[in-house]
Amino acid sequence: MKICVHGAGAWGTAVAVNAAARHEVTLWARDAAQADAMSAARENSRYLPGLALPASLAVRAGDIAQAQAGADLVIVATPMAALRAQLVALRGTGTTAAVAWLCKGVEPALDSSSPASFGLLAHEIWAQVVPELRAGVLSGPSFAQEVAEGRPTALVAASPHAAVRDMLVDAFHGPALRVYANEDIVGVEVGGAVKNVLAIATGLCDGLALGLNARAALITRGLAEMTRFGLALGARAETFMGLSGLGDLVLTSTGDLSRNRKVGLLLAQGRTLAQAVDSLGHVAEGVYCARTVVQRARGLGIEMPIAEGVVALLDGRVSPQDAVAALVGREPVPESVQLQQPGAAAASPRQSS
Repeated sequence: MKICVHGAGAWGTAVAVNAAARHEVTLWARDAAQADAMSAARENSRYLPGLALPASLAVRAGDIAQAQAGADLVIVATPMAALRAQLVALRGTGTTAAVAWLCKGVEPALDSSSPASFGLLAHEIWAQVVPELRAGVLSGPSFAQEVAEGRPTALVAASPHAAVRDMLVDAFHGPALRVYANEDIVGVEVGGAVKNVLAIATGLCDGLALGLNARAALITRGLAEMTRFGLALGARAETFMGLSGLGDLVLTSTGDLSRNRKVGLLLAQGRTLAQAVDSLGHVAEGVYCARTVVQRARGLGIEMPIAEGVVALLDGRVSPQDAVAALVGREPVPESVQLQQPGAAAASPRQSS
Protein backbone atom coordinates (compact mmCIF):
# COMPACT_ATOMS: atom_id res chain seq x y z
CA MET A 1 0.00 0.00 0.00
CA LYS A 2 1.20 3.52 -0.80
CA ILE A 3 0.52 6.05 1.96
CA CYS A 4 1.09 9.80 2.20
CA VAL A 5 0.95 11.46 5.63
CA HIS A 6 0.26 15.21 5.59
CA GLY A 7 1.87 16.88 8.61
CA ALA A 8 5.23 16.17 10.25
CA GLY A 9 4.30 16.89 13.84
CA ALA A 10 4.55 14.26 16.58
CA TRP A 11 1.46 12.28 15.62
CA GLY A 12 2.00 12.42 11.87
CA THR A 13 5.59 11.28 12.29
CA ALA A 14 4.55 8.50 14.67
CA VAL A 15 1.99 6.95 12.32
CA ALA A 16 4.34 7.35 9.35
CA VAL A 17 7.10 5.53 11.23
CA ASN A 18 4.67 2.77 12.19
CA ALA A 19 3.34 2.25 8.67
CA ALA A 20 6.77 2.47 6.99
CA ALA A 21 7.67 -0.95 8.36
CA ARG A 22 5.12 -2.54 6.01
CA HIS A 23 4.17 0.01 3.37
CA GLU A 24 5.60 2.66 1.05
CA VAL A 25 5.17 5.86 3.06
CA THR A 26 5.85 9.53 2.33
CA LEU A 27 5.73 12.06 5.17
CA TRP A 28 4.90 15.52 3.81
CA ALA A 29 5.96 18.57 5.85
CA ARG A 30 4.60 22.06 5.27
CA ASP A 31 7.98 23.57 6.19
CA ALA A 32 10.69 22.77 3.62
CA ALA A 33 13.46 23.50 6.13
CA GLN A 34 11.96 21.00 8.56
CA ALA A 35 11.70 18.36 5.84
CA ASP A 36 15.33 18.90 4.83
CA ALA A 37 16.49 18.68 8.45
CA MET A 38 14.53 15.49 9.06
CA SER A 39 15.85 13.89 5.87
CA ALA A 40 19.43 14.74 6.77
CA ALA A 41 19.31 13.77 10.46
CA ARG A 42 16.78 10.93 10.05
CA GLU A 43 15.05 12.30 13.12
CA ASN A 44 12.20 14.68 13.98
CA SER A 45 14.25 16.57 16.54
CA ARG A 46 11.48 19.06 17.34
CA TYR A 47 8.60 16.71 18.07
CA LEU A 48 10.09 13.23 18.61
CA PRO A 49 13.76 13.73 19.52
CA GLY A 50 15.85 10.58 19.73
CA LEU A 51 13.55 8.51 17.52
CA ALA A 52 15.34 7.29 14.40
CA LEU A 53 13.31 7.49 11.21
CA PRO A 54 13.40 4.27 9.19
CA ALA A 55 15.41 4.43 5.99
CA SER A 56 12.31 3.45 4.02
CA LEU A 57 10.38 6.58 5.12
CA ALA A 58 10.57 9.42 2.58
CA VAL A 59 10.26 12.96 3.97
CA ARG A 60 9.21 15.64 1.49
CA ALA A 61 7.91 19.20 1.24
CA GLY A 62 6.81 21.34 -1.68
CA ASP A 63 4.09 20.31 -4.14
CA ILE A 64 1.55 18.31 -2.11
CA ALA A 65 -0.01 16.77 -5.23
CA GLN A 66 3.35 15.44 -6.30
CA ALA A 67 4.09 14.08 -2.81
CA GLN A 68 0.88 12.05 -2.76
CA ALA A 69 0.87 10.99 -6.41
CA GLY A 70 -0.31 7.40 -6.66
CA ALA A 71 -1.20 7.15 -2.97
CA ASP A 72 -3.87 4.66 -1.96
CA LEU A 73 -4.35 6.33 1.44
CA VAL A 74 -3.81 9.92 2.58
CA ILE A 75 -3.52 10.63 6.31
CA VAL A 76 -4.14 14.22 7.45
CA ALA A 77 -2.12 14.76 10.62
CA THR A 78 -2.69 18.45 11.27
CA PRO A 79 -4.29 20.24 14.23
CA MET A 80 -8.05 20.64 14.01
CA ALA A 81 -7.79 24.29 13.01
CA ALA A 82 -5.95 23.31 9.80
CA LEU A 83 -8.19 20.43 8.73
CA ARG A 84 -10.51 22.48 6.51
CA ALA A 85 -7.58 23.96 4.58
CA GLN A 86 -6.04 20.52 4.14
CA LEU A 87 -9.29 19.09 2.78
CA VAL A 88 -9.62 22.04 0.42
CA ALA A 89 -6.08 21.36 -0.79
CA LEU A 90 -6.92 17.70 -1.30
CA ARG A 91 -9.95 18.67 -3.36
CA GLY A 92 -7.66 20.77 -5.52
CA THR A 93 -5.36 17.82 -6.22
CA GLY A 94 -8.25 15.72 -7.51
CA THR A 95 -7.09 12.72 -5.46
CA THR A 96 -9.07 9.50 -5.54
CA ALA A 97 -7.26 8.05 -2.54
CA ALA A 98 -9.04 7.21 0.69
CA VAL A 99 -8.50 9.93 3.31
CA ALA A 100 -8.38 9.78 7.10
CA TRP A 101 -7.65 12.46 9.67
CA LEU A 102 -6.02 12.12 13.08
CA CYS A 103 -7.09 15.39 14.72
CA LYS A 104 -9.38 15.40 17.75
CA GLY A 105 -11.39 18.51 18.43
CA VAL A 106 -13.98 20.93 17.13
CA GLU A 107 -13.42 23.63 14.54
CA PRO A 108 -13.86 27.18 15.84
CA ALA A 109 -17.15 28.73 14.73
CA LEU A 110 -16.68 30.38 11.34
CA ASP A 111 -18.86 33.31 12.46
CA SER A 112 -18.05 33.89 16.12
CA SER A 113 -20.43 36.87 16.25
CA SER A 114 -23.45 34.66 15.56
CA PRO A 115 -24.85 32.60 18.46
CA ALA A 116 -26.34 30.23 15.90
CA SER A 117 -22.95 29.49 14.35
CA PHE A 118 -21.39 26.36 15.82
CA GLY A 119 -17.98 24.86 15.27
CA LEU A 120 -18.00 21.59 13.37
CA LEU A 121 -16.60 18.15 14.02
CA ALA A 122 -14.20 16.79 11.41
CA HIS A 123 -16.75 14.65 9.58
CA GLU A 124 -19.04 17.69 9.27
CA ILE A 125 -16.21 19.69 7.68
CA TRP A 126 -15.62 16.79 5.29
CA ALA A 127 -19.33 16.84 4.33
CA GLN A 128 -19.04 20.54 3.51
CA VAL A 129 -15.74 20.51 1.65
CA VAL A 130 -15.19 17.17 -0.11
CA PRO A 131 -18.20 14.89 0.39
CA GLU A 132 -17.20 12.95 -2.72
CA LEU A 133 -14.07 11.59 -1.03
CA ARG A 134 -14.10 8.28 0.81
CA ALA A 135 -12.95 9.34 4.25
CA GLY A 136 -12.85 8.58 7.95
CA VAL A 137 -10.95 9.08 11.19
CA LEU A 138 -8.24 7.16 13.06
CA SER A 139 -8.64 7.82 16.76
CA GLY A 140 -8.44 6.27 20.22
CA PRO A 141 -6.26 6.30 23.36
CA SER A 142 -2.77 7.01 22.08
CA PHE A 143 0.25 9.17 22.77
CA ALA A 144 2.42 9.76 19.71
CA GLN A 145 5.63 9.02 21.61
CA GLU A 146 4.49 5.52 22.57
CA VAL A 147 3.16 4.70 19.09
CA ALA A 148 6.47 5.81 17.57
CA GLU A 149 8.36 3.61 20.05
CA GLY A 150 6.27 0.59 19.09
CA ARG A 151 4.55 0.22 22.46
CA PRO A 152 1.22 -1.65 22.57
CA THR A 153 -1.65 0.60 21.48
CA ALA A 154 -5.25 0.13 20.34
CA LEU A 155 -7.00 2.53 17.95
CA VAL A 156 -10.36 2.86 16.22
CA ALA A 157 -10.87 3.32 12.47
CA ALA A 158 -14.26 4.96 11.99
CA SER A 159 -15.98 5.71 8.70
CA PRO A 160 -19.35 5.21 7.02
CA HIS A 161 -17.36 3.55 4.21
CA ALA A 162 -16.41 -0.06 4.87
CA ALA A 163 -13.57 0.19 2.34
CA VAL A 164 -11.98 3.05 4.31
CA ARG A 165 -12.27 1.15 7.59
CA ASP A 166 -10.69 -1.90 6.00
CA MET A 167 -7.88 0.15 4.46
CA LEU A 168 -7.00 1.77 7.80
CA VAL A 169 -6.91 -1.64 9.46
CA ASP A 170 -4.69 -2.99 6.68
CA ALA A 171 -2.40 0.04 6.88
CA PHE A 172 -1.79 0.15 10.63
CA HIS A 173 -2.92 -3.06 12.34
CA GLY A 174 0.06 -5.08 13.55
CA PRO A 175 1.65 -6.83 16.52
CA ALA A 176 1.93 -3.67 18.64
CA LEU A 177 -0.75 -1.43 17.12
CA ARG A 178 -4.24 -2.92 17.09
CA VAL A 179 -6.91 -1.22 14.98
CA TYR A 180 -10.62 -1.88 15.43
CA ALA A 181 -13.26 -0.81 12.90
CA ASN A 182 -16.34 1.20 13.88
CA GLU A 183 -19.14 2.67 11.76
CA ASP A 184 -19.99 5.38 14.32
CA ILE A 185 -17.82 8.25 13.14
CA VAL A 186 -19.94 10.75 15.13
CA GLY A 187 -19.36 8.99 18.44
CA VAL A 188 -15.67 8.44 17.79
CA GLU A 189 -15.13 12.11 17.00
CA VAL A 190 -17.19 13.36 19.94
CA GLY A 191 -15.14 11.18 22.28
CA GLY A 192 -11.89 12.47 20.80
CA ALA A 193 -12.96 16.10 21.16
CA VAL A 194 -14.69 16.19 24.53
CA LYS A 195 -12.08 14.11 26.37
CA ASN A 196 -9.58 16.93 25.79
CA VAL A 197 -11.83 19.38 27.65
CA LEU A 198 -12.40 16.95 30.50
CA ALA A 199 -8.67 16.26 30.79
CA ILE A 200 -8.10 19.92 31.64
CA ALA A 201 -10.55 19.47 34.52
CA THR A 202 -8.81 16.35 35.81
CA GLY A 203 -5.43 18.06 35.55
CA LEU A 204 -6.86 20.85 37.67
CA CYS A 205 -8.12 18.29 40.17
CA ASP A 206 -4.70 16.64 40.41
CA GLY A 207 -2.92 19.99 40.56
CA LEU A 208 -4.98 20.97 43.58
CA ALA A 209 -4.17 17.60 45.21
CA LEU A 210 -7.84 16.68 45.66
CA GLY A 211 -7.03 12.97 45.59
CA LEU A 212 -7.70 9.87 43.53
CA ASN A 213 -11.32 9.62 44.66
CA ALA A 214 -12.04 13.06 43.22
CA ARG A 215 -10.26 12.19 39.98
CA ALA A 216 -12.32 9.01 39.54
CA ALA A 217 -15.56 10.87 40.19
CA LEU A 218 -14.64 13.59 37.72
CA ILE A 219 -13.74 11.13 34.96
CA THR A 220 -16.94 9.15 35.47
CA ARG A 221 -19.23 12.16 35.47
CA GLY A 222 -17.29 13.56 32.55
CA LEU A 223 -18.07 10.39 30.63
CA ALA A 224 -21.76 11.05 31.32
CA GLU A 225 -21.44 14.54 29.84
CA MET A 226 -19.61 13.24 26.80
CA THR A 227 -22.26 10.57 26.21
CA ARG A 228 -25.21 12.95 26.51
CA PHE A 229 -23.58 15.34 24.06
CA GLY A 230 -22.76 12.58 21.60
CA LEU A 231 -26.23 11.05 21.65
CA ALA A 232 -27.75 14.45 20.92
CA LEU A 233 -25.58 14.59 17.79
CA GLY A 234 -26.62 11.12 16.64
CA ALA A 235 -23.86 8.94 18.10
CA ARG A 236 -24.35 5.45 19.50
CA ALA A 237 -24.22 4.96 23.26
CA GLU A 238 -21.94 1.92 23.10
CA THR A 239 -19.21 3.91 21.35
CA PHE A 240 -18.55 5.83 24.56
CA MET A 241 -17.86 2.63 26.46
CA GLY A 242 -15.10 1.78 23.99
CA LEU A 243 -11.60 2.89 23.04
CA SER A 244 -12.49 6.30 21.61
CA GLY A 245 -14.76 7.14 24.56
CA LEU A 246 -13.83 5.77 27.96
CA GLY A 247 -10.41 4.58 26.79
CA ASP A 248 -9.27 7.93 25.40
CA LEU A 249 -10.81 9.81 28.34
CA VAL A 250 -8.90 7.75 30.91
CA LEU A 251 -5.61 8.06 29.04
CA THR A 252 -5.82 11.80 28.46
CA SER A 253 -7.07 12.51 31.97
CA THR A 254 -4.41 10.51 33.79
CA GLY A 255 -1.36 10.18 31.52
CA ASP A 256 1.73 12.25 32.17
CA LEU A 257 2.17 12.78 28.41
CA SER A 258 -1.24 14.48 28.13
CA ARG A 259 -0.95 18.11 27.07
CA ASN A 260 -4.52 18.90 28.07
CA ARG A 261 -4.03 17.46 31.55
CA LYS A 262 -0.82 19.50 31.77
CA VAL A 263 -2.79 22.69 31.12
CA GLY A 264 -5.00 21.92 34.12
CA LEU A 265 -1.99 21.14 36.31
CA LEU A 266 -0.31 24.44 35.38
CA LEU A 267 -3.46 26.48 35.96
CA ALA A 268 -3.76 24.89 39.41
CA GLN A 269 -0.20 26.06 40.10
CA GLY A 270 -1.18 29.65 39.38
CA ARG A 271 0.07 29.93 35.80
CA THR A 272 -1.94 32.03 33.39
CA LEU A 273 -3.53 30.30 30.40
CA ALA A 274 -1.02 31.96 28.07
CA GLN A 275 1.88 30.75 30.20
CA ALA A 276 0.46 27.23 30.34
CA VAL A 277 -0.07 26.99 26.58
CA ASP A 278 3.30 28.56 25.72
CA SER A 279 5.13 26.04 27.90
CA LEU A 280 3.76 23.03 26.01
CA GLY A 281 5.40 23.44 22.62
CA HIS A 282 2.46 21.52 21.12
CA VAL A 283 -1.23 22.19 20.56
CA ALA A 284 -3.61 21.39 23.45
CA GLU A 285 -6.88 20.95 21.55
CA GLY A 286 -9.04 21.16 24.68
CA VAL A 287 -8.11 24.81 25.14
CA TYR A 288 -9.35 25.65 21.66
CA CYS A 289 -12.51 23.56 21.50
CA ALA A 290 -13.90 23.89 25.05
CA ARG A 291 -15.94 27.01 24.33
CA THR A 292 -17.30 25.57 21.10
CA VAL A 293 -18.32 22.31 22.78
CA VAL A 294 -20.18 24.22 25.50
CA GLN A 295 -21.80 26.55 22.98
CA ARG A 296 -23.01 23.65 20.89
CA ALA A 297 -24.24 21.73 23.94
CA ARG A 298 -26.31 24.72 25.00
CA GLY A 299 -27.85 24.86 21.55
CA LEU A 300 -28.82 21.21 21.92
CA GLY A 301 -30.24 21.71 25.41
CA ILE A 302 -27.54 19.49 26.96
CA GLU A 303 -26.05 20.29 30.35
CA MET A 304 -22.28 19.87 30.64
CA PRO A 305 -21.32 21.39 34.01
CA ILE A 306 -17.73 20.11 33.99
CA ALA A 307 -17.09 21.52 30.53
CA GLU A 308 -18.82 24.77 31.57
CA GLY A 309 -16.46 24.99 34.54
CA VAL A 310 -13.44 24.49 32.29
CA VAL A 311 -14.58 27.32 30.02
CA ALA A 312 -15.10 29.66 32.99
CA LEU A 313 -11.58 28.81 34.16
CA LEU A 314 -10.01 29.31 30.72
CA ASP A 315 -11.82 32.64 30.35
CA GLY A 316 -10.45 33.79 33.71
CA ARG A 317 -13.92 34.21 35.21
CA VAL A 318 -13.19 31.86 38.11
CA SER A 319 -10.10 30.73 40.01
CA PRO A 320 -9.04 27.06 40.01
CA GLN A 321 -10.36 26.71 43.58
CA ASP A 322 -13.69 28.33 42.71
CA ALA A 323 -14.09 26.15 39.60
CA VAL A 324 -13.76 23.01 41.72
CA ALA A 325 -15.98 24.41 44.46
CA ALA A 326 -18.73 25.12 41.93
CA LEU A 327 -18.74 21.49 40.80
CA VAL A 328 -18.55 20.01 44.28
CA GLY A 329 -21.28 22.35 45.48
CA ARG A 330 -23.89 21.26 42.93
CA GLU A 331 -27.10 19.92 44.45
CA PRO A 332 -27.32 16.12 44.77
CA VAL A 333 -28.99 14.27 41.91
CA PRO A 334 -29.65 10.63 41.00
CA GLU A 335 -26.66 9.11 39.21
CA SER A 336 -27.52 8.90 35.54
CA VAL A 337 -25.63 8.91 32.27
CA GLN A 338 -28.88 9.84 30.49
CA LEU A 339 -28.47 7.70 27.40
CA GLN A 340 -31.01 9.64 25.39
CA GLN A 341 -31.51 8.95 21.75
CA PRO A 342 -31.63 11.82 19.25
CA GLY A 343 -34.85 13.78 19.55
CA ALA A 344 -35.43 12.88 23.20
CA ALA A 345 -36.13 15.65 25.66
CA ALA A 346 -33.10 17.31 27.23
CA ALA A 347 -32.10 16.26 30.73
CA SER A 348 -33.51 18.28 33.58
CA PRO A 349 -31.05 19.91 35.99
CA ARG A 350 -31.66 17.17 38.56
CA GLN A 351 -30.67 14.53 36.02
CA SER A 352 -27.37 16.08 34.97
CA SER A 353 -23.82 15.67 36.18
